[in-house]
Amino acid sequence: MKVLHINLAKGFRGGERQTEILIRALAIKPEVKQSLACRKDSTLRQNLLKIENLDFIDADNQILGHFKAAKFDIMHAHDAKAVHWAYFHNLITNTPYIITRRVDQIIKNKWFNKKTYSSAASVVAISSLIQTLINQKNWNKNVRLIPSVMADFKVNKEITKNFKSEFDGKILIGNAGALVDKHKGQRLLIEVARSLKDSHPHLQFIFFGRGTDEAILKEESKDLHNITWAGFKENIADYIAALDIFAFPSRNEGLGSILLDVMNTGVPVVAANIGGIPDIVINNKTGLLFEVNNAKSLENTLLEMINSPEKQNEYILNAKSQLVQYSPNMMANSYLDLYEQLIY
Repeated sequence: MKVLHINLAKGFRGGERQTEILIRALAIKPEVKQSLACRKDSTLRQNLLKIENLDFIDADNQILGHFKAAKFDIMHAHDAKAVHWAYFHNLITNTPYIITRRVDQIIKNKWFNKKTYSSAASVVAISSLIQTLINQKNWNKNVRLIPSVMADFKVNKEITKNFKSEFDGKILIGNAGALVDKHKGQRLLIEVARSLKDSHPHLQFIFFGRGTDEAILKEESKDLHNITWAGFKENIADYIAALDIFAFPSRNEGLGSILLDVMNTGVPVVAANIGGIPDIVINNKTGLLFEVNNAKSLENTLLEMINSPEKQNEYILNAKSQLVQYSPNMMANSYLDLYEQLIY
């Protein structure tokens, strides 16, 4: 089976990480030969250079890329621009394509959106909310639910120990993600840190990541000694494992696959009740949810988690028990089954 993955993103965020995880998981299956259409300078491409049975198609120039592409059995579009690329390649070669939709936003009622989605052999949603939003359009009769999965990072305990030792006696509340407030909501957590700096001096708020709002967020919080900007970490699990609580104040979120990696390290989660997050964080079972865009609700929920050590252990155990359905191999098998159904 020849599969062409398409991801034309400039950066490397959750969707690109999931694309990488899928390609790596499929690479060990002998019946699959994979190619990736992407930008020459993409991080995704660099991460996958050593994968066997994987070829690359330069897709910086959308027109030339189509003529360089060989014959494939199926195409898999992993981001918005990839959907357009797959649609035009389908017109040229008649190769069927699937779309994976990762954002929890209503698809705009544009003619071209309807055309690309209705022409797809299948559309995959990564969360139940996204599946509902796709079905409401009624543009495609073959909508599937295949969730994003954990990266299954390995934790270097020495790095974890050394990082935690930098904050002796502190309770560490962490957040990881792109530093883009309109999406990830870091300002809500900064507001909580400001509110609690005097009453709860033993709390330290740690932000991991980089992004377009990095400079302004640092400037807005420069007077707060209970905030640490730790930057981007190659293996984030080494640092997540040092946390006492993970806070996820996203303003919108397709699923929030980083939460799976957090749960895998045994850290309790407090997250916004939005998008696909409730698929993973089941309130009072696998973590605690708070009202989206509400800093006071976030503050109260964090304090509830901090003051409930027995509940923390319960949430950790319950969260870990659900991770079997969010493994890379589970996702690869689900997509492979779908490819085969559409091809044969």
